[in-house]
Amino acid sequence: MLRSTDLLTVIFTVALIFFFCFILYPGLRQTVDMQERFIVQEGSSNSSTADNRPVGDAQDNRDELNIQESARTRQPYDVFLVVDVEGTCEAGSSFDHPNEIIEFPVCLMRWKDDKQRHELVVVDEFRSFVKPSWRPTLSRFCKELTGINQSQVNNAPTFGQVLESVSQFLVKHGVLDEGCCEPLLRFCWCSDGPYDVRDFVVKQCFISKIDMPSWLKGDVLDVKKMVTSWSIMQNHRGRKMKAMLTRNYPNRPSLNISSQLRVLGLPAFQGRKHSGIDVAPFKFFMSHHSHTDSNLFFQDAWNISRIISECARRNIRLQPNTRIDPNRRWSWMGKSGQILLQI
Repeated sequence: MLRSTDLLTVIFTVALIFFFCFILYPGLRQTVDMQERFIVQEGSSNSSTADNRPVGDAQDNRDELNIQESARTRQPYDVFLVVDVEGTCEAGSSFDHPNEIIEFPVCLMRWKDDKQRHELVVVDEFRSFVKPSWRPTLSRFCKELTGINQSQVNNAPTFGQVLESVSQFLVKHGVLDEGCCEPLLRFCWCSDGPYDVRDFVVKQCFISKIDMPSWLKGDVLDVKKMVTSWSIMQNHRGRKMKAMLTRNYPNRPSLNISSQLRVLGLPAFQGRKHSGIDVAPFKFFMSHHSHTDSNLFFQDAWNISRIISECARRNIRLQPNTRIDPNRRWSWMGKSGQILLQI
């Protein structure tokens, strides 16, 4: 007779065999089959995806579009308009003085390769003297500072006429629409400091009793501010750098054009500062950087263009950092263009 313990052992063994054969094994087999089907489907899907990938010219075109998109993200502006106006001035006067613009120069810069956007070149220039209306006689200090003489401004067009010529210049280069003067390209005004458009142009529009054109109301790239900030980040770290980058930092440096050229490793300032015209340096620059037959150039604008070009080469992002308020008013402004100062 089987003992009770032996009987229990037999029953347990039979139950274990039944569980493995009819319950555990079929479940494992089903799991394996599902995994095999998933692997086959995944391989088929990958193969299909690979078959749908662009090859040859199609893949090259997609890569090229990605490169262009990256370049436009890094440098979103198509055209840079370098402006460096000269204005009437008196010895000891400040930027709050009712200066009148007497010279309006513009350097138009574009990307040599619009896809890569690493190299900016000057493609053309606009330049005109401007006839002042409030104080038409230039001071001796002004003539010595700018090199502009009285006969040049006496025979010059008015500020309104000059603005019309500038708009036609921009239309010629496809920057503005000929009919409505709306922008066709994304452009940015550039100047050494914020004063040229933010102050001088706003004041001149008031004095000339004309509305500021919409194409002049765009924000401005203050090149001095940009290069100064870049120089701080190159030479300082941590809290010191953050403090110096704040606008109200007491000892924040302010680099003039000569200093900007120096920190960027460029040759020294070329030409006469505050100069309206110098033929030789412009011919040299244009022969190396663009295709134009112009034989005039303005020294400050040319040197600022060199700085912008070098910043682009160093992949420094070129974007506006100064806002324009066409309705800004100074204490000497009365009603309808009236100037509340004695001549």
